[in-house]
Amino acid sequence: METKYTEDQFEEFEKYDALSDQDIFTKIWTEPRRVFKFINDTRYEKYLYFFMFLAGVTSAFQRSSSKNMGDHSSLFLIVFGCVILGGALGWISYYIYAALLSWSGKWLNGVGNTSSIFRMMAYAMIPSILSLFFLFLQIAVYGVDYFTDFAGYLKKDMFINVVFWISFIIENLLSLATLIFMVIGLSEVQKFSIGKAIANLLLPIAFILVPILVIVLIAFLVKV
Repeated sequence: METKYTEDQFEEFEKYDALSDQDIFTKIWTEPRRVFKFINDTRYEKYLYFFMFLAGVTSAFQRSSSKNMGDHSSLFLIVFGCVILGGALGWISYYIYAALLSWSGKWLNGVGNTSSIFRMMAYAMIPSILSLFFLFLQIAVYGVDYFTDFAGYLKKDMFINVVFWISFIIENLLSLATLIFMVIGLSEVQKFSIGKAIANLLLPIAFILVPILVIVLIAFLVKV
């Protein structure tokens, strides 16, 4: 019995292109399809909920900045709300989006379920999670002004401007990397081409936006 168990383990190991934990976080930058295939095939979930917590924090900070929350809230309240509420509840929106991707993906003959897509999204968010470092760097430099109107906190000091623009560029590059990882990861989970994966990412957004635009258009026509 012991020999058979060892052989089964070996066969299971050989079944996949095995990757270590370190490989997941290093090779994802150079071999994302290989990494997402491994994650999907083995249902790799290490750090999944921690990553989703941080992804929720990242999204909360981005929303607070875009909505100029610093105009009417203190820095403490903004940071507290983004970390606690964003981290605790932010993952819910990603899970809903994963469910919508699974649902709309079936129209395109996709095979991924909500859990497998949600799992993929957690690791695709690694670049955006790393952008938290640069976000906190800007908060350390600008304080609450980071969450106010752009023109209000971008100062004339050369060093301050350099910090801002370097952080801004890197954050956007990391966001782009997340989008690329999402496309590649979804194509692997759903067994799609890249084109179909992009269409799958856009369909849930269209399902939400189109009804809203129709309602707005009807309301406008009624007023006219």
